[in-house]
Amino acid sequence: MLGVLLLLLSSSSPGVTVPPPLAPCSRCCDHMPPAEGSGDPPALAEFSHVPEIRTYINMTILKGDKGDRGDRGTPGNVGHEGPPGAQGVAGSKGSKGHAGPPGDPCKLSHSAFSVARRKSLHSDDAYQAVIFDTVFVNLGGDFDMFHGKFFCRVAGVYFFNVNIHTWNFKETYLHVMQNDAERAIVYAQPSDRSIMQSQSVMLELRPRDAVWVRLFKRERENAIYSDDVDVYVTFNGYLIKAGGE
Repeated sequence: MLGVLLLLLSSSSPGVTVPPPLAPCSRCCDHMPPAEGSGDPPALAEFSHVPEIRTYINMTILKGDKGDRGDRGTPGNVGHEGPPGAQGVAGSKGSKGHAGPPGDPCKLSHSAFSVARRKSLHSDDAYQAVIFDTVFVNLGGDFDMFHGKFFCRVAGVYFFNVNIHTWNFKETYLHVMQNDAERAIVYAQPSDRSIMQSQSVMLELRPRDAVWVRLFKRERENAIYSDDVDVYVTFNGYLIKAGGE
């Protein structure tokens, strides 16, 4: 490039003397032989192992303002149930609540009877039910006066009581029966004095169960005493708790 420039100057200005071209530049170490085992000159060998430069950016300087809070993520799966904890300390007793409204009287179950016998009765060849001839109470007609038996209409627990008067010199032997099963006995040995005997029992009944008083057979001479003036023989029963309550 420098030769072309000089040629143009010499051709355009014939009176100008153009100096001879300069010798090419050379380094002071060019005359030295290259190092053994290396194809590059010693000057280039110094720069053949340039250290790697890694850029480090201090992010604290470039940190911007705090951004807005992101949307709530999707809930994760439910974890495994942990073991039960220890029982806590019992709390203080609460105050007494208000009384509730009264129940409907129409929904309450009732069943009761009270009957009596004004005639004496002697034993027969077979077992016989004590028949009563006087009614004091018979709610719902549950006591059958013809058969001398109470037939359960409302299932539940009942209380029964029987009172009799013994006969002089005769044994008194009766049973309170539930259907065909003996539940309680009323007994008095023969004596020269007549006395009052009583027996009570509670029974759990189902609908159509029968409760009655049975006099023993004639193989034992027994009887109960009564008359038209006073009431000596009574049979009573009433519902304590209905089965559905």
